Amino acid sequence: MRHEYRAVVEGGLVPQVDCPDLAMGRHIQFASATLEEFRKSATLHVEALNHALAGLPQEQVRLHLCWGNYEGPHHYDVALRDIIDIALRRDLLRGGQSAPRARVKLFREVKPPDGTVLISGVIESKSNHIEHPQLVADRLVRLAKLVRRENVMAGTDCGFGTWVGMARVDPGVVWAKFAAMAEGARLASQELWG
Repeated sequence: MRHEYRAVVEGGLVPQVDCPDLAMGRHIQFASATLEEFRKSATLHVEALNHALAGLPQEQVRLHLCWGNYEGPHHYDVALRDIIDIALRRDLLRGGQSAPRARVKLFREVKPPDGTVLISGVIESKSNHIEHPQLVADRLVRLAKLVRRENVMAGTDCGFGTWVGMARVDPGVVWAKFAAMAEGARLASQELWG
């Protein structure tokens, strides 16, 4: 994929590499493996990804650490704490799907490398509930106070169209969620930057 990634970047686009193998893979492909066996595989995957992305400006490549966009209990999800060191070997980490507030607490202890931008999943992609802009702002501010405000962006937990033809969220609601996210980001910027 190295040539394809380079062509995308040289075309002025920002590719986002979706990596369910680094999170969701723990309870899917590696359900019977030990955590260390899973970590060894995840490390190999990141090394392969780094090879494919070598030479590209880090600020032009995103990594989506994904716990899966499915309606389920997610009680077997691997903890971000158990894989954060592996995930941060790339330049950008986007929040996954489960327990976003618990993930924020981790950044009290783990400091991402300089230049790392965290895209926090501040709106839910499986629900027809529209988040209030102040809730979005609160989530962004809480993270920004831990990792520096210039290192935080608002995002969704996952994509809204994971399965073609099986939309769970009404398109009108999706746009309203995006509007709430934009307004929440504006409120957070106002609070953080004055």
